[in-house]
Amino acid sequence: MDRRRGPGRRRGEVRRAAEEGEISGELLDFIMAVDEYKRVNERPFPSWSEVFEIIQYLGYRKVAERADHINTASGSEVLESPSGAGAST
Repeated sequence: MDRRRGPGRRRGEVRRAAEEGEISGELLDFIMAVDEYKRVNERPFPSWSEVFEIIQYLGYRKVAERADHINTASGSEVLESPSGAGAST
């Protein structure tokens, strides 16, 4: 089997890291579970509820209260809580 990507096709950062052996542990388990789900269910893009099912399948459960904030790419945005009150920085 020829695994070359062909002209103009670039690997994503996660795929490149995985192929180069830089991803391990929980992230690799998650990626493999998502790939298996997509293959078995013939779904190229699982919905968020399906991703949640995969996470539960892996054994993850909520055991702590929500943190004060989630860091974003810019580091300045804060997600709103379900009650509509956002945390301040």
